[in-house]
Amino acid sequence: MRVKEMLRQGRETLTANRIEDAGLEAEVLLRHTLSFDRVQFYLQQDRELSAGENENFRQSLQRRLNNEPSAYITGHREFYGREFYVDSNVLIPRPETELLVETALGLAANSPLRTIADIGTGSGAIAISLALSLPQTRIYAADISPAALKVAQINCRKHGVTDVVHLLQGDLLDPLPEPVDMILANLPYVREEELSRVNTWHFEPSTALNGGHDGLDIIRRLCAQAGSKLRPGGALLLEIGAGQGSTVTELLADIFPLSEIKLILDGAGIERVVVITLP
Repeated sequence: MRVKEMLRQGRETLTANRIEDAGLEAEVLLRHTLSFDRVQFYLQQDRELSAGENENFRQSLQRRLNNEPSAYITGHREFYGREFYVDSNVLIPRPETELLVETALGLAANSPLRTIADIGTGSGAIAISLALSLPQTRIYAADISPAALKVAQINCRKHGVTDVVHLLQGDLLDPLPEPVDMILANLPYVREEELSRVNTWHFEPSTALNGGHDGLDIIRRLCAQAGSKLRPGGALLLEIGAGQGSTVTELLADIFPLSEIKLILDGAGIERVVVITLP
């Protein structure tokens, strides 16, 4: 069977099983099977698949029909214009998290940063994206999971930032060796009762998703620690979920009553990033 016929068949199979973005998902899985970039893929639509390629693609489709995310099947996900290795030990980077990086870079453009800490780094996508844009800044990337840090290490080597990004194992801000100019965190913020709502979530580590009863258990702990780990004038940037903006801003206002607090909306108009700047 030719590439274009296999693509059509894969798209129809995923559509029939109510997989969102079936066309794109089928293309991603087929390109992975053939080890093609997008240009190669569209130039070789009439190429015949070998029996082995045919079988590998069908196995990938079956894994996707079982709700396994495509990123885990292919072993990579694009974030902020770059490819990152991912496996089931880390949360899959989301497009909305790019707003956290954009916000941090915007602040850095106005006030040079010597040190940044990315807490709950997972795959390292946030820390590495910052390191590639801010090569003179020391970046600490911390995670409680040793397995996640192994993934982050792979990505640091892949992108050549092992001298800039310093991986630390430990709980939240505990492993930081010094106060920093900025703390970023995409911590678990999904409400515990909602974890069964999305079929693919049970493939991702629950420690990277489960934020407790109201989704803010871990964010509260980080906020309570942040004062001792930020330099004067430092900034704390938090990714949050829909409907959590007012609760988080009230929490921060209680802890840091003299600080400036902003809420930034994502492309869907959802309050996505909270920024607090210390006096």
